[in-house]
Amino acid sequence: MSRNNAEAPSPATFGEAWPELNDGLTYRDIVRSPDSGLTLIEFYSLRYQTSAPTLGWLQRIENGQITVDGKVITDPNTLLRTGTELVYHRRPWKEPYAPYLLEVLFEDDHLIALNKPSGLQVLPAGLFQQRTVLTQLEWRTKNQELCPVPVHRLGRGTSGILLCAKTKVAKTRLAALFADKTSAVVDNRKVNNEVNKAGKMSKIYRALASGIINDDEVVIDEPIGTVKYPGVAKGLYVASPSGKPALSKVRVLKREIENNLTVVQVEIQSGRPHQIRIHLSFIGHPLIGDPLYLTGGKPQCSVHETVDETFAEDGGYQRPANPVPGDCGYFLHAHQLVICHPITNEELKITAPLPPSFLSYENEQNILL
Repeated sequence: MSRNNAEAPSPATFGEAWPELNDGLTYRDIVRSPDSGLTLIEFYSLRYQTSAPTLGWLQRIENGQITVDGKVITDPNTLLRTGTELVYHRRPWKEPYAPYLLEVLFEDDHLIALNKPSGLQVLPAGLFQQRTVLTQLEWRTKNQELCPVPVHRLGRGTSGILLCAKTKVAKTRLAALFADKTSAVVDNRKVNNEVNKAGKMSKIYRALASGIINDDEVVIDEPIGTVKYPGVAKGLYVASPSGKPALSKVRVLKREIENNLTVVQVEIQSGRPHQIRIHLSFIGHPLIGDPLYLTGGKPQCSVHETVDETFAEDGGYQRPANPVPGDCGYFLHAHQLVICHPITNEELKITAPLPPSFLSYENEQNILL
């Protein structure tokens, strides 16, 4: 038995406007024996060099933003000993603009599926610590025992379906299901068999690709790995023969000759980070408006940019001059999700309406069938 989100109660929206400043952050550390004897500035500049340059950490210490065993310490040369508790207080700041309204596409006692707008981050990271989907879910359920949590991610610039678990059991089973689908890609020839064994799931996206794709269907199986990149601490995901397996099935829906773009549907079983952006770029058709991946599945700029040692008002690094993965502007929408319900085993088919930016290109009468 299958269940379509059209059969669920009428979609509703929720969300609270963001305050001008967030609440700031608190980071705690306990000094371990290998760090005993370091000075306060040595500890932070060595352990957290991706957060701020040495001069930035010096500023934070002198501003009184760090306590040692509960006392504010402004001397950067204070010696540390094993067991000392360090607390860094990041001051409240105004986060960049982000939308806050979320549409509920499906909800029951175990799951909630949201239509995430482009420009809204899913989980806290970088400058976005409060203006996230998770914060809105926490505010919506502040008087309840458990807060729904996302079981997968969408890029900040990607709109569409975001699936969240409302119970621990649902979260555990969905996490296993998503992991199975990633593993299934290891052997592309066995993908369909693996999907049937582990439970049905597919994710279908709509995208606007630059240029005209001549083939009606394209299968892209280029592995995805990481390279060092300025401003991305864990490395940038790129097309890489030595990376992890990834599979994207691209179907052309419409060719806009006048606008030199192609409307495509892309199906993936789970997905590596930025997979669709990377794969379409790899075949020479990066997403319209993508500031980062422009050709060949690699960043459009050199990865050898000199690190800017100047720092922002809070002591952290200035924003890199090069684009970073969280930058918006590209056209990608998580349109449909078919999944086996983790508790009832029903097949769920959830659809997120296309945003206006896609509808302007998609006259259904001209879509290729």
